[in-house]
Amino acid sequence: MKRRDFLKAAAFTAAAVTVPPLKGEAVSNTPSVKSYREIGKTGLKMSDISFGAGKLSAASMVLRAIDSGINYFDTAPDYGQSEKTIGEAMAKIKRDKVIITSKLCTPQPYPGHLPLGTKKKDYIASVEGSLSRMKTDYLDFCFVHAIGEMNKDLESEKKRLLSDEMFEAVADLKKAGKVRFLGTSSHGPNNMEELLMIAVKSGSFDVIQPSFNFMKFPKLPEVMKEAHKRGIGVIAMKTLAGAKDMKVEGTAEEFSHAAFKWVLKHPEVSGLIVTMKTASDIELYLKASGAKFTAADKKILDQYAGLYGSQYCRTGCGECERLCPLGVEIASVMRYRMYFMDYGMEKRAMESYALLKRNAAACINCADPACVGSCPHGLPVKEMLCDAHESMSFSA
Repeated sequence: MKRRDFLKAAAFTAAAVTVPPLKGEAVSNTPSVKSYREIGKTGLKMSDISFGAGKLSAASMVLRAIDSGINYFDTAPDYGQSEKTIGEAMAKIKRDKVIITSKLCTPQPYPGHLPLGTKKKDYIASVEGSLSRMKTDYLDFCFVHAIGEMNKDLESEKKRLLSDEMFEAVADLKKAGKVRFLGTSSHGPNNMEELLMIAVKSGSFDVIQPSFNFMKFPKLPEVMKEAHKRGIGVIAMKTLAGAKDMKVEGTAEEFSHAAFKWVLKHPEVSGLIVTMKTASDIELYLKASGAKFTAADKKILDQYAGLYGSQYCRTGCGECERLCPLGVEIASVMRYRMYFMDYGMEKRAMESYALLKRNAAACINCADPACVGSCPHGLPVKEMLCDAHESMSFSA
């Protein structure tokens, strides 16, 4: 597919997604939030199932979510038009009734994370840009985003996480009433658990946001328990483990509910965020709010894991990447492949893939067997990498 043809198609798809405008009245006969949970010791409570705005395209979606009881909205400068769309809804929102979060990023194609070496003024400019786009005076949470993504080296990412320039900027923003709390997020691919534990033990963060679902993370429960002990909130993302179409007994609706309930059964979890693209998503996902995890839910998740466990790349694993003689950024390639194949985020995936310094083009003619059989979860690594390159590469 040519780049111009793809972008035209993507623009048409976005324009076609509409939600009837709301006037702020309560939505009757539709699912709503049944549970609100404390975010550490911040004094704030969030809807247990909350709004990931990575694909937000209509301000009326924000209003519909609020009318359904959702009060927590997660966005970022590099999530397309997400912040501007929230800004379009802001005039109809009671600001003190919602929790708005954003990230220390630039408004460019994902990923726009501010790198190590960023100056204080640029951190401040990032937040002020978000405030301007969202037409609000403050962020409830500001995140150092995607720790473990910009550099494989633990010490380098630790320095980005604990940047003095960043801390000074946030201190000034707090004094000015523009930021209330500081958080950090990670979906790997490198040193996720180690970096989040550093954040927790630093005493400088009010919340952490890890990838967390029923398929992985042997070390993460320890991090979450330590956070809970210290009064630090834990907000889960990537909770659907790839969000692949269910082809087992039960429906996709039952799978999403089971996955959410599994995450929320952990007392350390303050809530979860999930991308909500349509009004139907809001109604579907909120049916799981406040519900208990059951034996039937476990059966569904076990079936899903049996079907897709050898197709889902676990965040933070990195076994194959450590063995690659060509230095391919395998975990990032796999994540963007998931965005493309399973999340319906084709444009974002292709643009992000194009920015990788070492993508899967190197795999096409590679004869080294290092990655073959390297995955402890049985993924056909080289096959998936070659498929990812073919799918996400813009042709001339």
